[in-house]
Amino acid sequence: MTDAVKIKMFPNGITIHLREDVPFEDSLEELAEKFDQGRNFFGTASMALSLTGRPLSEAEEIRILEVIRKNSNLNIVCIVGHDEETDRKFIKALHQVERKLSGNDDGRFYKGTLKDKQVLETEGNIVILGDVNPGCAVISGGSIIVLGGLYGEAYAGGNGREGAYIVALEMEPERLKIGDFKYRSKDKQSKWGIRPKVQPKIAYVKNGKIVWEPLTKELLGSF
Repeated sequence: MTDAVKIKMFPNGITIHLREDVPFEDSLEELAEKFDQGRNFFGTASMALSLTGRPLSEAEEIRILEVIRKNSNLNIVCIVGHDEETDRKFIKALHQVERKLSGNDDGRFYKGTLKDKQVLETEGNIVILGDVNPGCAVISGGSIIVLGGLYGEAYAGGNGREGAYIVALEMEPERLKIGDFKYRSKDKQSKWGIRPKVQPKIAYVKNGKIVWEPLTKELLGSF
């Protein structure tokens, strides 16, 4: 191996440094080898991914994610920026939400990305480890957490439960509904559900309408 790729673990995430002077295809090959050899070491955790060392296109980021998927048992839930301290705070807040939902008897986890007009429906709270692409929908009797991008539709609080909310690492939905309150985007959605920087947000009902705010520990504590 040419040492074109360096992998560093940090709490809840991985940083991959790719040398800019090495052809991208060679870096991919070495990355695949390192993840395959370290499959048992890396385990099966859900993690955030940070990419440093060289500028990458969205297509190149997707190829890196595919290499990791094929050569490890990790679940990469998002790509974050280079400010690890800020990203740790975001990820910590998201894990607090995850624990909050999973502590309930009616909590459910779904691992995978929704695509091809797929609809996921549950009577209780749900955590989705993946994206919700345009044309897809999540329908929940409780709250919804998307550890990825929400680009399709999400309907929370369908059983009339008060205090329901929707959280996503990237909040760009086509349509939201929480209880009896609706929101519909007028913006064109992105083709890909991947962003270079994680921007977690929470949507909830306030003063008779759906509002979005950055996800923080203090805000979560109010639910």
